[in-house]
Amino acid sequence: MAKKVVIIGAGPSGLLLAHYLLKRGDKYRVEIYERLSDPRTLPFARVRTHPVTLNERGLRALRHIDGLVERVREIGEDVNGIVLHYQKGKYNQAPRKSLLVTLDRTKLVIALLESLTNLYGESRLNLFFNCQCQQIDFENKALRFRPNSEKPLTLIPHEFTVYYDFLVGADGARSTVRSHLLGIDLFECDQKYIAADYKPLNLTVPDECITTIIAKDKIHYWLHRQNTLLVLQHQRDQTMSGVILFPRQYSQVATFISVAEVLKFFHKNFPEIGKFMTEADAETFLNRPPSRILTIRCNRYHHEDHVLLIGDAAHAVSSSISQGCNAALDDVFVLNNLLNRYADNLKVTLLQYSATRTPEAHALVNLADYAFMREGATHPLRYRNLLFEFIGREFVIKTLHRLFPWVFPPSLVDLLFDTTVPYSEIWRKYKNWLHQVKN
Repeated sequence: MAKKVVIIGAGPSGLLLAHYLLKRGDKYRVEIYERLSDPRTLPFARVRTHPVTLNERGLRALRHIDGLVERVREIGEDVNGIVLHYQKGKYNQAPRKSLLVTLDRTKLVIALLESLTNLYGESRLNLFFNCQCQQIDFENKALRFRPNSEKPLTLIPHEFTVYYDFLVGADGARSTVRSHLLGIDLFECDQKYIAADYKPLNLTVPDECITTIIAKDKIHYWLHRQNTLLVLQHQRDQTMSGVILFPRQYSQVATFISVAEVLKFFHKNFPEIGKFMTEADAETFLNRPPSRILTIRCNRYHHEDHVLLIGDAAHAVSSSISQGCNAALDDVFVLNNLLNRYADNLKVTLLQYSATRTPEAHALVNLADYAFMREGATHPLRYRNLLFEFIGREFVIKTLHRLFPWVFPPSLVDLLFDTTVPYSEIWRKYKNWLHQVKN
């Protein structure tokens, strides 16, 4: 008899997991519950979130579902490098060896949803949007939901109960499933807000305005002297989208009160893109509240043989190294391999999943905190000095690796973006640098 899998959260990792489980034949039937509205039914401008950059880790996971990578490349932009922008228009390019694809997270979700619903009927797959999980009874494998008050379900006007055989928490950094696991004996979780906030930014940039300075096939980084980091990527709809990360207590970004202030700030500090910012872009940016960055470390990701955490629910990280979505998709890839190895024995599979992924996720959090950009640093001069040292180290290590690859490993950035080398191994190779940044 098919196991009933309930996935809380219709983000990239939850939807990809549904793909993988349903592809395993009649062993599973899947129900997905999401607290937000179905993004396919809303204008894209309302549900636009932030761009994600898929590297080899994420793309490897997508390749196991026919047509997904091709679809993602149709709606995204191929990227072959990054550009670090300095003051007075100076910049430095760093090419990438492997394919990177950038697209809005919402577009990735829609692509996964459309593929799911095209492949599987209601006998094996059911999707429920605008449903908030309120309570979890692990002993009786029962979930209590209520319709989202913003858009209540017409057929289910009150709270309702759902039973499961296998529960997956793919519900993000503020996971309801994880919060209920905190009541389980010996389950531990460290939650920490980093000292920086972020706001999404979207700009209209017509193709005829593109120059080599803001080339379409690159991810662009600007670092302002207030330790404000701006990351922008081109999208298919003639826009650039990204985020600006800034120290919570020391940044002008948090105090804007008018469109004029926003325009003045970007024209002065990021002139390459400030000239594209319209009043409408500035007003949209002004009206978006800052978001906080929560990092998560758990001592395990499962409970017995019927509960699992994946993605940000298990290991939320800073966006500084663009690994959050890739790591979440990689979770699904690893879980599927373990299901193959242990013939869908969930008790053994989940135990091995925690044993395998916990050290990887802890290493990922360390890399995101200390590998490159440390948002919210309170010593600007030391921060900039470390940045320049990092750039110099990357150049030297790339050169040495090219000349003596059997002696010198690839650079830190190359390992993160161009390979599927385990995060724990990257951490071991570069622990001296990471400790230096941490200190």
